[in-house]
Amino acid sequence: MKSMVKLIITENEGNQRLDRFLRKYLKRAPLSMIYKLIRKDVKVNGKRGHEDTVLQAGDSLVIYIPDDKLAELTAPVEKQKARRSFGIVYEDENVIVVNKPSGLLTHGDSHEKKNTLVNQVCGYLQDKGEYNPSVERTFAPAPANRLDRNTSGLVIFGKTAEALRELTEIIRDKENVRKIYMALVAGRMDGAADIDSRLVKNESTNKVRVAPDGEGQSARTIVTGIRPGDEMSLVEVNLITGRTHQIRVHLSSAGHPVAGDPKYGSDKLNRRIRDKYGVTSQLLHAARLEMGELDGSLAYLAGRVFEAPLPESFGKILEDLD
Repeated sequence: MKSMVKLIITENEGNQRLDRFLRKYLKRAPLSMIYKLIRKDVKVNGKRGHEDTVLQAGDSLVIYIPDDKLAELTAPVEKQKARRSFGIVYEDENVIVVNKPSGLLTHGDSHEKKNTLVNQVCGYLQDKGEYNPSVERTFAPAPANRLDRNTSGLVIFGKTAEALRELTEIIRDKENVRKIYMALVAGRMDGAADIDSRLVKNESTNKVRVAPDGEGQSARTIVTGIRPGDEMSLVEVNLITGRTHQIRVHLSSAGHPVAGDPKYGSDKLNRRIRDKYGVTSQLLHAARLEMGELDGSLAYLAGRVFEAPLPESFGKILEDLD
């Protein structure tokens, strides 16, 4: 026998489609069951809902489902807390900006689900009492940008659904934020280069290449030499677009691959920095986020600059640059 479950949509649950809310709330339900419930057993504000109905804070959501089935489908997925390895650059009630170390995944993948930046940040906020997964039915703090496992530097999280939505829009709009990276690259590089090309990804190899006109996605990277050396140079990278592996592919295509990059780099240089400095990952660091003009609830962040210092792996090599 079905029971009537009534939920009032909270601020953190509003402004999302009905099907997406139910997929998060009934986290153990197959997709087919979600859509069957929507067709037959779900009402929004007393009316039949549709999968693309956008829920708003304060909406009344009724689900007709047996109590035992509800308990089964909403049973929490146990997550072990991961030991914190990130640094905190900035934090307020809406956002937290962290410095991710190289070697740490932003999100989990098929090989690593526990020790990720997302789990570490959520665990930290849980310990502070700012996030309670047993109360939040569908929302969890999440990053508005992401970095490759072996790229270090700044990642910005939204602590609330509204903040996360605004941050995501800010990061997407190159007029609202400048994303500045630092990298050690092969060879002498001084002056500036504006690299504008199209990139295409091979999904089976997870490798990206520069593509002919008409293929792939447009990508633009501005690179400025900061401290040139004969063997390696320190460069500043202004990431205009944000494609997969964009900086690494563009620098490699320009003849200055990122030092330590196993996928697009120089095997000879990588062996040298491994043997001499013990460096085994790419020397690419998200160093600055420069906020432009902002509106909405995060307008107070307009003009703010967040910075993460270069990691120790850079320092060893910079001491020896010509």
